Amino acid sequence: MKRSAALAIALAISLFLPAAETFARGGPRWQGSGGWGPGESYNRMYDPKSVENLTGEVTSVEQMTSLRGMSYGIQLMIKTDNETIPVHLGPGWFIENQDVKIVTGDKVQVKGSRILFDGKPAVIAAELARGDDVLRLRDENGFPMWSGWRRR
Repeated sequence: MKRSAALAIALAISLFLPAAETFARGGPRWQGSGGWGPGESYNRMYDPKSVENLTGEVTSVEQMTSLRGMSYGIQLMIKTDNETIPVHLGPGWFIENQDVKIVTGDKVQVKGSRILFDGKPAVIAAELARGDDVLRLRDENGFPMWSGWRRR
């Protein structure tokens, strides 16, 4: 009898410890987001009040890591009439699986939130258009489309 009680206690502890660790880290994280989940630090930088429209030419398409510990994302460098600015599209695993493929030399229109990233101007894109092709990346509040299936 004592042995089965000891086993039951050991089993309960082994089930409890992972949950305790999760809450000690500040709550559950969206598994598989690579740091791109809607409540993560990077996504909280998007500010609907700083949304603007840019038109320009893509000078490069690059992989980038937004913040330490995040999976890579896709960034465009866009040359407008006034500046050349990085435009953050979203996580690589999402962008690379879209029908709209953007390449160097494309003329694009971008709607997004202007931010300071590492002390320099950048734009977190909500929408990207190339001709009739439109890639929606965020809703009007900045909620990422790659997280939409989890939205309630």
